[in-house]
Amino acid sequence: MKCETAVLMLCLTVIAIPWVRSISEGPKQVEEWFRNFSLKKQKVTKLHFYFHDTTTGPSQTAFQIAESNVSSTTITQFGRTFMFDNPLTVGPDARSTRIGKGQGFFGAASFEEPRFLMNLNFVFTQGRYNGSTLQFLGTNPILHRVREMSIVGGTGVFRLASGVATAQTYFLNATSSIIEYNIVVVHY
Repeated sequence: MKCETAVLMLCLTVIAIPWVRSISEGPKQVEEWFRNFSLKKQKVTKLHFYFHDTTTGPSQTAFQIAESNVSSTTITQFGRTFMFDNPLTVGPDARSTRIGKGQGFFGAASFEEPRFLMNLNFVFTQGRYNGSTLQFLGTNPILHRVREMSIVGGTGVFRLASGVATAQTYFLNATSSIIEYNIVVVHY
């Protein structure tokens, strides 16, 4: 089963590579960018959008991929892990303009309170940030009214990004959630 899963993931990755939208440059262009790095000015960009997560039903965007042998016996479902590919929109309505995807995984990482470990990539597909990404890695205490998470990198327009994202639950029910993100990112 593990071997079949690994082969499937490799095949999906190879198939998906031509479809990935990116503004990545070749090694010579990236080297040139770094050669001129001392001339670049630091920029601060503020972003605001909504992340739509659906864990069941016909429009499901997040799927459970793993759990620990204690997940079903703990109040926080410790170890239960999901992979997601969620729409990012300019407004809270799922039909509002899509600006990208939130892709990654989250897993229940605390025995004491509902707290996710998140690896989250915002992949922008529209507008001036089209082809750029922002990467997050950190903890998300999901019951807190406002959560703060670290931006640890980026690509394209957001190359060498760092910053802070605040997340606030806009809507939540048994099958889906809408999370409002406000981001302040420093990049070059």
